[in-house]
Amino acid sequence: MVNTFQNQASCSQTKARAGVWHTPHGPVSTPRFMPVGTLGTVKGLTPEQLQKAGATMILANTYHLHLQPGEGIIERAGGLHQFMGWFGPILTDSGGFQVFSLSQLRKITEDGVIFRSPKDGRIINMTPEHSIQIQNALGADVIMAFDECPPAQATREEVVAATERTYRWLKRCISAHQRPTEQALFGIVQGGIYLDLRATAVRQLVELDLPGYAIGGVSVGEKPALIHEVVRKTAPLLPPEKPRYLMGVGTYREIVIGISAGVDVFDCVIPTRLGRHGAALVAGERWNLKNAQFREDFTPLDPNCPCYTCQNFTRAYLNHLVRSREMLAYILISLHNVTELIGFTQKIRAAILGDRFLSEFGHWLNS
Repeated sequence: MVNTFQNQASCSQTKARAGVWHTPHGPVSTPRFMPVGTLGTVKGLTPEQLQKAGATMILANTYHLHLQPGEGIIERAGGLHQFMGWFGPILTDSGGFQVFSLSQLRKITEDGVIFRSPKDGRIINMTPEHSIQIQNALGADVIMAFDECPPAQATREEVVAATERTYRWLKRCISAHQRPTEQALFGIVQGGIYLDLRATAVRQLVELDLPGYAIGGVSVGEKPALIHEVVRKTAPLLPPEKPRYLMGVGTYREIVIGISAGVDVFDCVIPTRLGRHGAALVAGERWNLKNAQFREDFTPLDPNCPCYTCQNFTRAYLNHLVRSREMLAYILISLHNVTELIGFTQKIRAAILGDRFLSEFGHWLNS
């Protein structure tokens, strides 16, 4: 099997679960946060640093890698693992979200999406078949179906059309997939904020018996309460024997809410994006290290954190680096942030295994 999931423990009071997701490049203990490496690199961090931070699976993006350097170069290099020097599991997003984010530069048809490359202006026709072809060439362990992600302000009629088209495109993705024994193809549940559309989408996707399923179309501009309701109602409908992936979510509260609903893995650009702006995630809070309060604070960023940054540098030094706009500031803070979110999910996993999830993390559900 290219992709198997083993449930090891379940919370007695919620739908939270701990398991092991087996992939061709190794196991992923769940629940787990996955760092985003859009262009074949988690910004500012080396593969060795990622490994020490506790990363197992990381993400890369089909759309961006197609534009630069091109999947042909990566395939000739031996595939994405070899090209970027990361030999753990990799998941590639289909590029659908990025293509639809172009708004003024693209045209949606039943065939796919025609858009003008923001790199060199050339016209690209991204179809479900093309997306899968690119991902087959990249060689990731997990690949995502090409979907239509409607914006938060879309009408119900527009969401219905996008959700139905996503299902039709998924069947085309399955037919186009040339490496099913090596790469697990995930379907994506769309449906916007409409729970009935989400439930229908789940039923249709489950009938196709895919290796795993993702919940997409959240954190695209909706109010947090609506996101939480969609996740709480949708995740439990997905097959318990398959991995569940909540796309684009990486805040403490949203992670806990997702896990309480039975989600296994998460991804988000938050830790490195914040790091590039001099902001650190510490014990559930977001700190701006440029603030004057840190100028003469000679304590570690987080004395309880095992990362290289916290074990070797002070808040005062990080404040100095941020104020000086030194590259090292963004590297050290990103390293801490990635370690922090991965560690957060590791602690949750340990709590689930000991059936302490609600007592240790339940406050996030009500905050």
